[in-house]
Amino acid sequence: MQPPPGPAVGPNAGTTAETLTPPAASGPAKVALLLPLSGPSGALGKGMLAAAQLALFDVQSEIELLPRDTQGSPQAASAAASDAIGQGARLIIGPLLAAEVEAVKPIAAAAHVPMLAFSTATQLAGDGTFLLGFSAQQEVQRVVGFAKSKGMNRFAALAPATPYGDIAVKALRDAAAASGGDLVKVVTYDQGVTDFGPPIKHAAGGGYDAILIAEGGGKLRLMAPLLPFYGVDPTKVKFLGTGLWDDPALGAQPELEGAWYAAPTPDARVVFEHRYQDLYHQPPPRLATLAYDAVTLAALLGRSGDFSVAALTNPNGFAGIDGIFRLRADGTAQRGVAVLEIHANGPTIVDPAPADFQSLGQ
Repeated sequence: MQPPPGPAVGPNAGTTAETLTPPAASGPAKVALLLPLSGPSGALGKGMLAAAQLALFDVQSEIELLPRDTQGSPQAASAAASDAIGQGARLIIGPLLAAEVEAVKPIAAAAHVPMLAFSTATQLAGDGTFLLGFSAQQEVQRVVGFAKSKGMNRFAALAPATPYGDIAVKALRDAAAASGGDLVKVVTYDQGVTDFGPPIKHAAGGGYDAILIAEGGGKLRLMAPLLPFYGVDPTKVKFLGTGLWDDPALGAQPELEGAWYAAPTPDARVVFEHRYQDLYHQPPPRLATLAYDAVTLAALLGRSGDFSVAALTNPNGFAGIDGIFRLRADGTAQRGVAVLEIHANGPTIVDPAPADFQSLGQ
């Protein structure tokens, strides 16, 4: 059975935040879904919309989803939010990009409408804005804690000079200190670098048990063969990664065999990916699970009609495709992630994700 098509994307009316007051509730609760359905990120946005429609079909809730195109720009995102709130949206899911979230946040706050954004920009969390994106800080803490439990005490970092790299390095420094370990070497490189030889040479030399490489995708695949070539030997130090390593293609990199990274347990996502492929005849983008989980959460809350901050921050949390998660008062999401080990035939779980928040901690 194929899920019904979603509602048409509505216009982006330019109502100002000061005039917005959601109409009195009548009929199904309305939930805005702000995604870049056109522009450079249009393919990703459409993939996330398809996942959202699948979630709505699965849960069979009475909520009405209001998709709006942000076009990948702050101006269009703010107009989309204003239009959706004017149409009665009581919860906003999205937007995707940090600049869009920054533009929408004051509009949502002025209308007292909570927002579940897909960004990882922690400076935007709070005041009714909750971030569902995967947290590099939590992933680093998780994989470093596991490495420490295996006797590794001295750490190094190889990271881009970007906000993401800065967060990863700080998280590594904090995690090492909290566990009685040491961060003995940090090497950063420009985001636009094409020759990774020089930074890898700087990272070589030993003196540490494990090195965190805060990179992913094509750049990590370019770096991998250069690591042992320039003296960062995987037979002598353990390679550690974040959720950026949640990429099946990395199994083809022999230099990364046995490396550890922290990410959601893949089992439930594999089932979701197969269903998505069967229904839409194309693989889902990696962030599709975030859209699915966000709409599922909204649909569950829609049964009681309670979209308050208190309901969203239920300490019991929620179970999603990407594992258990709960929203905290500061606007961040606490997630249970596993530690996985890279192998040519696919990653294996070496430390399972926690099954409840008691074992996850505060």
